[in-house]
Amino acid sequence: MREESGARINISEGNCPERIVTITGPTDAIFKAFAMIAYKFEEDIINSMSNSTATSKPPVTLRLVVPASQCGSLIGKGGSKIKEIRESTGAQVQVAGDMLPNSTERAVTISGTPDAIIQCVKQICVVMLESPPKGATIPYRPKPASAPVIFAGGQAYSIQGQYAIPHRMDASPQASTHELTIPNDLIGCIIGRQGTKINEIRQMSGAQIKIASAMEGSAERQITITGSPANISLAQYLINARLTSEVTGMGTL
Repeated sequence: MREESGARINISEGNCPERIVTITGPTDAIFKAFAMIAYKFEEDIINSMSNSTATSKPPVTLRLVVPASQCGSLIGKGGSKIKEIRESTGAQVQVAGDMLPNSTERAVTISGTPDAIIQCVKQICVVMLESPPKGATIPYRPKPASAPVIFAGGQAYSIQGQYAIPHRMDASPQASTHELTIPNDLIGCIIGRQGTKINEIRQMSGAQIKIASAMEGSAERQITITGSPANISLAQYLINARLTSEVTGMGTL
């Protein structure tokens, strides 16, 4: 696929239920790679149908990951753009209402024949090129598979095999809290534009981080970090790295 399309195709690591395929290159190379993927999926559907009693062929389905700031342009005023894409390509297109976990990206699900999907991807690419993302994007990273959790009667249960095991809702016993004080004139480099940096630190460390409001007459702000010792130490390391880069003028990390 890489050789024939001329695009760079990377697949994310991990034993996750889903993995992200990133396609980079000129638009023609991207469309060629998408076409090859769509036809490969259709081939798999045909092969799986030869062993089943199903008579109608299910559509090929792809899930795109799109920065939430570009989804408005993709939907269009009153849904006009997405309606136009659906009608002109014959593909089904759905934009998820919520952002993907720990990210500022949304899932856009496309289904139809391979040809419909290719035309649909072309039109989505045009919209994305015309309306670049606003601000920083926190990319979606799939998490490794974990036991599903159900909620019933105010209690959470983990599903393990045939059994539902009661699950403690409160923070893990080893969760602790650490407090830092940061000079007011350096707090901006930790928060980042529209909170992008602090959200990145929260996501990477897995810790809860709260920044106290500025107190009148005080030259410092208090940061409270809560989580496991490993979460806290990683959050501290990331905050210190931001401060070091700001103070030494090394630019952003």
